Amino acid sequence: MDKKWLRWLAAPVAALMLAACGSADDSAEQPQNQDGETEQQTADQGGKADQEATFPVTETDAVGNEITLEKQPEKIVSMVPSNTEILFAVGAGKAVVAGSDFDDYPEEAQKLEKIGGQEFNVEKIVGLQPDVVFAHESALGVGEEGLQQLRDAGLTVFVVKNATDFDETYGTIQQIGKLTGYSAEAEEIVSGMQDKVDEIKEKAEAVTDKKKVFVETSPAPDIYTPGSGTFMQQFLDIIHGENVAADQQGWVMMDPEEIVNRNPDVIMVMYDYIDTAVEDVYSREGFDAVTAIKEKAVIQVDENITSRTGPRLAEGLEAVAKAVYPEIFGEAEQDEEDQAA
Repeated sequence: MDKKWLRWLAAPVAALMLAACGSADDSAEQPQNQDGETEQQTADQGGKADQEATFPVTETDAVGNEITLEKQPEKIVSMVPSNTEILFAVGAGKAVVAGSDFDDYPEEAQKLEKIGGQEFNVEKIVGLQPDVVFAHESALGVGEEGLQQLRDAGLTVFVVKNATDFDETYGTIQQIGKLTGYSAEAEEIVSGMQDKVDEIKEKAEAVTDKKKVFVETSPAPDIYTPGSGTFMQQFLDIIHGENVAADQQGWVMMDPEEIVNRNPDVIMVMYDYIDTAVEDVYSREGFDAVTAIKEKAVIQVDENITSRTGPRLAEGLEAVAKAVYPEIFGEAEQDEEDQAA
């Protein structure tokens, strides 16, 4: 599968690391966990588990398997960037011993042992002897045989659902938080995301003239765009933008001529592996008649925060809102709010 598609399908948010501030005497007075670590020492390694967390914990994964973890996992393998971002965000990053080749956020994830992409190294994963492997539903078509080999080797494999909207993303974060012993942290992340989404919805009520938007997820000659039934469609619905490909289902390839005919007001470029991506759109033959070209409204948006179904997704929604309606969500609007405060 093409790297750009892996990024969208599998689509990994920074965990705030607590600084050590107690003295040696303070640490000696703090209660210790089963590993002989104080709560502060545990926090310094990526967050502490819920004090009320109890194991065993049982959850049903995306393929219907009932998975039970007898104790809090100390060694975790994450197979996609979105899983990795969630794990680090809730505080379980210290337990992650390996991730995918595409894990790049947070910075600590770049230092993980790499197990491959959708075609992963079964032997390496088995050799690490993790307590749980967090796989992903989006990769089942390519990786199911390998996942079964992991199960046959005695490993616990939990297949995370391929979330298709914000509610399912919240559920995924809560589920991973519960399985790793960080339910309270997961709930806090979800609450923050919900607040951000609600704030964006409220601002979007100021939209009186809907803009037509074309979302480009791969360049010419094979230009792909998300239609209805995609996460991007939900993004545009929330901010009151009109997806010019909404009459198509899922991911579709669109001819440049058809893009011109649909005349979007804004073109969002959602890939960054070409340095001249935006310039290339402006220079396409025949595109000079498109409103987005004439109005200089071709905007590049970070694909990771808009496609990885994890804690940064609300930031992705805000980035899309700013790209489509800068007059409502842009920096000038923020400056006015700051001055009013």
